[in-house]
Amino acid sequence: MNIRHSRIEDLSRLMEIYVYARQFMAENGNPNQWGPTNWPPQALIEEDIAAGRSYVCEHEGRIVGTFCFVEGEDIEPTYREIYDGAWIADGNYGVIHRLAGDGSARGIGAACINWAFDQCGHLRVDTHGDNIVMQRLLTKLGFTHCGTIYVVEDPYPRLAYEKVR
Repeated sequence: MNIRHSRIEDLSRLMEIYVYARQFMAENGNPNQWGPTNWPPQALIEEDIAAGRSYVCEHEGRIVGTFCFVEGEDIEPTYREIYDGAWIADGNYGVIHRLAGDGSARGIGAACINWAFDQCGHLRVDTHGDNIVMQRLLTKLGFTHCGTIYVVEDPYPRLAYEKVR
């Protein structure tokens, strides 16, 4: 699989993938993470593309997944307070948000997460408590559950994970 920056001409495909992802999550016991708010909004994806933090995963020349990736020090305000645990390491880290695949190829999520980890060697990710699929994937990829964080988009707590090289 190939990872590259998203381009504005990819936008309609990315929004199709998010429609699929919301449906998949709802059908697999996670209807509240993105469903009620129709998350993520197109304006945010356009902003991600313009800022150079949106990426696509291609398989056999077709876009099959997408995610937002940023790295730096203290880049995620919602990660400043972690409850019922602690982060493993301080300093620069990368964050993945809005990871979604279209279900057409195996390993889309792992390919995206592994690519992001390869970029920085210190990655933090959060997911909804009902997102068992993502929790299993993060555990399989060697992430440690560190505690709970809260996001501004909705009232649901998020499980916080971290992996450090």
